[in-house]
Amino acid sequence: MSGALGFDIDLEDIKFVLFEQLRVQDELATIPKYADFDRMTYEATLDEAARVAKEILAPINGPGDREGCKLDTDGNVTTPQGYKEAWQAVSEGGWIAVSVPPEHGGSGMPLTMGMAVVEMFIGAAMAFEMYPGLTSGAARVIAGFGPDGRKENVAEKMFTGEWAGTMCLTEAGAGSDVGENRCKATPIEGEPGAYHLEGEKIFISGGDHDLTKQIVHLVLARTPDSPPGTKGLSLFLVPKFDFDGDLTLGARNGAYVTKIEEKMGIHGSSTCVLTLGDRAPCKGWLVGNEHEGIKIMFHMMNEARIGVGAQGVAIGATAYHYAKTYAKERLQGSTVANLKDPGAPRAAIIEHPDVKRMLMTMKVQVEAMRSMLYRLGHRNDVAENDTTDKAKAERYMGRVELLVPILKAWCTDVGFDCATQAVQVLGGYGFIGEYPVEQLVRDGKIMSIYEGTNGIQALDLLGRKLRQRGGALFMEWMEDAKKECALGKEEGFGADCDTLAKAVDICGAAAMHLGGLGMQGQMDAALLQAYPFLQMMGTVHLGLESLNQARAAKKFIEREGETSHRKGKLANFKFYVANILPMAVAHAKRVQSGDTTALDASLFD
Repeated sequence: MSGALGFDIDLEDIKFVLFEQLRVQDELATIPKYADFDRMTYEATLDEAARVAKEILAPINGPGDREGCKLDTDGNVTTPQGYKEAWQAVSEGGWIAVSVPPEHGGSGMPLTMGMAVVEMFIGAAMAFEMYPGLTSGAARVIAGFGPDGRKENVAEKMFTGEWAGTMCLTEAGAGSDVGENRCKATPIEGEPGAYHLEGEKIFISGGDHDLTKQIVHLVLARTPDSPPGTKGLSLFLVPKFDFDGDLTLGARNGAYVTKIEEKMGIHGSSTCVLTLGDRAPCKGWLVGNEHEGIKIMFHMMNEARIGVGAQGVAIGATAYHYAKTYAKERLQGSTVANLKDPGAPRAAIIEHPDVKRMLMTMKVQVEAMRSMLYRLGHRNDVAENDTTDKAKAERYMGRVELLVPILKAWCTDVGFDCATQAVQVLGGYGFIGEYPVEQLVRDGKIMSIYEGTNGIQALDLLGRKLRQRGGALFMEWMEDAKKECALGKEEGFGADCDTLAKAVDICGAAAMHLGGLGMQGQMDAALLQAYPFLQMMGTVHLGLESLNQARAAKKFIEREGETSHRKGKLANFKFYVANILPMAVAHAKRVQSGDTTALDASLFD
């Protein structure tokens, strides 16, 4: 068989999660800004997004990976062939601003729908999707906090795809410790709000490209006499080209790309070193107030991390599709029943038990992660826009706050594992570039690194989120989890729900153990187990999502009849409890082992 595995999207599952399981159309319809959208409109949007992903984005993914980006001596980046046309299609179709208010040039749909669209686009071409994704994120910051007299027009230019945007946070030697940034911003005399910037930023995705004439950088820098650490950072709007009041482009600004990083993956995304004020003066405008840079960026943190979680779902879903398709077509060996018959016909490898195990593991995890992603997007929509029930809005936002570190960290690690599992299903062919799964592995590894490494997410979960409101967020999660298990048991899922409920209790015990270490002053010992704790809680939570899917499917089967897809949800939960959930017990034993061997620094001499 050839290496051509066509990209596809599981629209049936996407629509099941949104409209049958979560029934997002019902709750969102009660919110005035979403009242004009109905299920028919949502489904039409999903169908068209799937067409764009399959027909426009997927064809540039492999070629773009092989061609990569190129930098000329003037600091200009050329993207792979087909990227310009894809950008034009995505921007003209309004896909950069699916969940942006109409007054800023968007469609005004809920973030939930935006996440579903983004999942499809990432699965089709992750490297390309980083350009519109970053542009949308930067535009949201500018729309909310940008310089007066500029922010609305600049944001609209970005949301409509005429201009692009970046986030310039990282510096050499600082890495995740943003407070170590040294980039300087000096006020320009006679121009209130204008500054000269000097310094260097690294790992800047989309730092330059040829998709738009203008690129707007959001740069963290220090004004004179700023205090040390993150409290001294301010945020600046730094354009590639200067522009006047009516947004007419002027002279080249002094923000130049001096290098494209040679990366493991996402080669079609230009990851740049951006030098400010070296070749020419670099001018920027203050965003928000001085010393509020980190505070402003935190307003976007949940959405950004949900977006990275969407990458984990997308990479996992695409890997599963390729592996399943290959396994159905690849003939090798014979079935177990025919092992002793040398004349038996060769069987598709999907008939082999070990391949079925790998595929089932991928399927169950991908579908549970999709449920978690859309649920958090929906909770975020309701929490931010439903003004009629403040208690519900607060409860929903609390759940988003608690679970975002798990979505970002655990779903990206599981999505990456799905990609490596796909390589295993394809065997030797999975390891070579003739087939697309090895690119998924290379592209997907970055997910656990940016937007706060997964270890940092674990520290955030354990050190901050579990302690918020005196531990109430975690206790509410446990209470809701136990209720879900009780409902599942009443509806016929019996012993599996008992097993899941015990796993929830194990999470509680592990949290109390780590809290006790903290109270005893053994913070190093507690933080040593932060990531195992996140793995444990993530494993349990995806089990809860799988149960919720099974419950929804069972009700629809009873009301409307059985389909293969709905039947699969019942099997998913059974498989999850038997084959994946036991890992939570193993993680809990690690968390409560009391072992601090790794803290002995002399072991690494």
